[in-house]
Amino acid sequence: MTVPLPSDPSLAAFGASLTAITLAELGDKTFFMALILAARHRARDVFIGSFAALAAVTLISLGLGYGLRELLPQQVMTWLAAALFMGFGFKLLIDARGMGAGEAKDEEKEAEKVVNAAENRRPISSTSAVIWEAFALVFIAELGDRTQFATIFLATAPAFTFAGLLAGTLSGHALVTWLAVSAGKWIGGRTIEQLLYRLSGGLFIAFGGFSLHQALA
Repeated sequence: MTVPLPSDPSLAAFGASLTAITLAELGDKTFFMALILAARHRARDVFIGSFAALAAVTLISLGLGYGLRELLPQQVMTWLAAALFMGFGFKLLIDARGMGAGEAKDEEKEAEKVVNAAENRRPISSTSAVIWEAFALVFIAELGDRTQFATIFLATAPAFTFAGLLAGTLSGHALVTWLAVSAGKWIGGRTIEQLLYRLSGGLFIAFGGFSLHQALA
């Protein structure tokens, strides 16, 4: 199975990463953290802190993926990218099969528990404190999250440019964070986590097929 991608590597990287990150972040724990914080504090401050944290993790993730590119020959990286995409895609599909109907609600409860624990330690009132709280909570939650793995795996694909991936991932994070702080309650209540996992899984399997086609070419 192959997926048609634009001939321009930057455009292909932008479209692939924007789609992958948007699907991965909707209904994620960091989405609900931004939602909960925005209900208690000024939305602008929560957006700044949350997006800054996601941008920081994105840079770390892209650095890890591109570090692999520097260590291994391009032909090896193409095969490795295909294997990572396929493996990640099938894992997401397997995870989707085991999900219950209330998975998104469980994510929201877990996020609320973390936020409550942080805010119970000390009152949050100033703008800088809100921004820092959002940054710290989202940064920690994003490390090791499926979105971080998705970004690392995208960066291993030789067909994708750094500029395209950076623009796409940051745009995806900005979009979902804005939705979380502005319309998060409405979206969160309608998020079907199982469907998002299936769409993400299918997308990464398609990426794997494209990388496999490149490796065999």
